[in-house]
Amino acid sequence: MSLPNHFELLASDGAARTGRLTTPHGVVRTPAFMPVGTAGAMKGMHWREVREAGADIVLGNTYHLMLRPGAERIAALGGLQRFTGWGGPMLTDSGGFQVMSLSDLRKVSEQAVTFRSHIDGARVELSPERSIEVQRLLGSDIAMQMDECVRLPAERGDIERAMQLSLRWAERSRRAFESAPEGYMLFGIVQGGDVPELRKASARGLIDVGFHGYAIGGLAVGEPQVVMLAMIEVTAPELPADRPRYLMGVGTPEDLLEAVARGIDMFDCVMPTRNGRHGMAFTRYGQINLRNARHADDPRPLDAESDWPSTRNISRAYLHHLVRSGETLGAMLLSEINVAYYQRLMRDMRAAISNGTFEDFRSQTRADWARGDIAPQ
Repeated sequence: MSLPNHFELLASDGAARTGRLTTPHGVVRTPAFMPVGTAGAMKGMHWREVREAGADIVLGNTYHLMLRPGAERIAALGGLQRFTGWGGPMLTDSGGFQVMSLSDLRKVSEQAVTFRSHIDGARVELSPERSIEVQRLLGSDIAMQMDECVRLPAERGDIERAMQLSLRWAERSRRAFESAPEGYMLFGIVQGGDVPELRKASARGLIDVGFHGYAIGGLAVGEPQVVMLAMIEVTAPELPADRPRYLMGVGTPEDLLEAVARGIDMFDCVMPTRNGRHGMAFTRYGQINLRNARHADDPRPLDAESDWPSTRNISRAYLHHLVRSGETLGAMLLSEINVAYYQRLMRDMRAAISNGTFEDFRSQTRADWARGDIAPQ
């Protein structure tokens, strides 16, 4: 069953694509990286900085928000955009991954997942219908179907069981979403682990159900990058060319570059802010560990040619001092620097695809990363 298409493909260069996704709260330029505001907040950053860095859309987490402060409470306060002050497009995940990763006591049945809250130990049931209900209460522009994610490596039987269950849950999620207002979207999630034929079967099954967009889930969960990229190569060609493709939970700048080269349009990951809180900076010349003593007397900024003020104007010596001193400002600055770098990477990829120079951009970007951080003599 087809659904209205809110995605416009603007240009392609090889498998790489750039487009525009129209949501009730604004337009998302693709390829897009969604910073993760798990509990309705970006760790270490103000929403203003997120917007100024170039982000069109952010991600909120169904599992965390349904437990605290509660979906019904957020709905009564006007939905996520008004509650948080972000105001722009938001995507919410289904909560399935967090159930897998955070809850030691959980039970998966055909009907639902039951688990103990990591906050207070309360017993919670999350079904496909409840997941969609929560996401509708939150008011997210893009909701995700309920799925079961299996950590890799795993036995083929376990992968196939979870994939088939996710397909049945996809149908239930789709039915539960039918009353959503016009313009709001639901994405299906391809599962299948590291088994190519299961990935293809999952993608085809989801297309038969019909979604506004399609995500590739169950990757970046322990497998090598080469396996992740191989699964993208298997899956992306199976998905409709006129719908957005979202690679969930990924990843490093290299992951993003290589996934865009294989036809992916959307990404999310906690890495820019999480690594920033641990003293790591992402730059044009690779990742820099500001904890290292060699930065203590280095007056250079991270990148003198960056268009982000903190990257261009603040010395490595000062960032090193903040990180080693445990100052909150260090985590804040590095988080914004990293989010800004990710957004610059996406912006530059969009431009290169539009100009038909993506392969040149890809080669130059990889060469810059390989050059590394060269200390002054």
